[in-house]
Amino acid sequence: MAGAGRARRNAPPREEVLAAAMGMIAERGLEKLTMAGLGREVGMSSGHLLYYFHSKDELLLEALEWSEGRLGAERGRLLTREGTARERLDAYVELYVPEGHRDPHWTLWLEVWNRSQNADDDARHRQAAIEGAWHRDLVALIAEGISRGEFRPVDADRCATRLRSLLDGFSIHVAVGLRGTDREQVMAHVREFIAETLLTPAR
Repeated sequence: MAGAGRARRNAPPREEVLAAAMGMIAERGLEKLTMAGLGREVGMSSGHLLYYFHSKDELLLEALEWSEGRLGAERGRLLTREGTARERLDAYVELYVPEGHRDPHWTLWLEVWNRSQNADDDARHRQAAIEGAWHRDLVALIAEGISRGEFRPVDADRCATRLRSLLDGFSIHVAVGLRGTDREQVMAHVREFIAETLLTPAR
């Protein structure tokens, strides 16, 4: 027990561990992220990491939540800045779509999604909370654009669901490096969908 106490006192802040995990994913890929390797990066043993996170699944989910927290703050700044609803919608899409093949945030998302097949209710709830934040912000943005007359009157929640499904599908293609769906091509498809769905006058 005395050894465990010293480990707690000497351990780096949890955020430092999560930041190191994301850095390793960005530099080396998720397949290179091991508890032993991460431990060496932050000066802890793999046993101590397991003491704090209990499992690699929990470590990955907490790393995703940490990364999403940073993205959420950036999303909040984008969505509250001055400008038209369309301009802020474009900024939302830019933030959503991965930068390219092996984007670390999306690589982590895909792994957490894959592991969620065997996840417990708590983990599923935490994943749903992340998804819900992106969805609520998009619904509010579309509703604002409708109220300001920038977008045609549509069901904001339904439109947000369809747009996020499109973004998710294309983002997976970009993240895994599927040929024929690089980021610029994806952005062109999404802009076309937005124009047809929200900007084209109803007939």
